[in-house]
Amino acid sequence: MSVREWDAALGLEGRPLRMHPMIVGYEPIREPISVPGGDPARFLLEPVTVAAVVYANGWLMFDSGFNVDVVRDPAARAEYLNFESYTALLPPGDPLADQVAALGLSWDRLKGCGISHVHLDHTGGLRLVDAPVLIQRAEYEFARRIPELDDNYVTVPGDFLRADLDIVLLDGDTELAEGVTALDTRGHTPGHQSFRVELPTRTVVLACDAADLRQNVVEALPCGTTMRPQDEPHALTSIRRLHALDQEDGVEVWPGHDPDWAPWRETTIT
Repeated sequence: MSVREWDAALGLEGRPLRMHPMIVGYEPIREPISVPGGDPARFLLEPVTVAAVVYANGWLMFDSGFNVDVVRDPAARAEYLNFESYTALLPPGDPLADQVAALGLSWDRLKGCGISHVHLDHTGGLRLVDAPVLIQRAEYEFARRIPELDDNYVTVPGDFLRADLDIVLLDGDTELAEGVTALDTRGHTPGHQSFRVELPTRTVVLACDAADLRQNVVEALPCGTTMRPQDEPHALTSIRRLHALDQEDGVEVWPGHDPDWAPWRETTIT
């Protein structure tokens, strides 16, 4: 595995032209997992989301959904997805690969893949990626220790610890290309990041799991879970940051998993 420092060299030209939202799966989530004080008897069928940001000479992908090979293999599914009241739900086929193809995007023009964090509903599509994988240093340093730890961190380490990945480490807020910035929103996990995308007619902030639901953003409520208890204060700081960004003119903060957030069902955002 190649692990290297960020060198600001993705090679994208100009500014973002458009963004393609994608829903690549679903997961039933108890409401308190997404928002503090939620009804423990209420389940939300939450979408698993990915975004492609297109430039004149290539594109970026943010998050990547489930590993379909793990989900559809009985032994692997039992090992990684055997949680009470949880399952991974996939459309037929390979939802990420199929939507990328339908959008007319070519994998050989992918210039980088930003991973918000290493939970298994965000890392599975890395099996398709032959481009730099952009991850916060704090997230990677914790993630590489996960196979040695006893706790279940809801990850598939083989997704992000593969020998053939090109891992690029980021330290806090980082401009990835003109008009796209990784934002330090640690808390839900030790190195969680969100992504700010400045499109021609609006700015979209992909909150990822720093805000599962729109309610998190509007009410400045952190996600209901953190990977480590000591990260809870950071989660509150991060959601307050996202709440403030959402108040800015022309800025939309998109929750990562809200089944009622209609923009995730759009095909193209400009």
